[in-house]
Amino acid sequence: MDAELARRIASHPKYQELKSKRSSFGWWLTAAMMVVYYGFITLVAFDKQFLAQRLGDGVMTIGIPIGFGVIVFTIVITAIYVRRANSSYDDLSEEIAKAVLK
Repeated sequence: MDAELARRIASHPKYQELKSKRSSFGWWLTAAMMVVYYGFITLVAFDKQFLAQRLGDGVMTIGIPIGFGVIVFTIVITAIYVRRANSSYDDLSEEIAKAVLK
């Protein structure tokens, strides 16, 4: 990419908006993932008895569905980011490309 094109893209207001929105949303998702993941790890470290409680008469403990929930949460927030990226972020990227490549 030539330096002039990079400069025009970086100085475009829509690019600044895209950068800001993407960064802000990414940090929110990161914070949510950290709370869920480290919450689970904290339970493992400090409340093993809670996680070891059996559900019913079988061998499944409370920790198994909670751990599965952490995995599902990861997939869900990834899907949320992809949906946002494919809608508003792609639209902004197209607007920037049209404006800068005239």
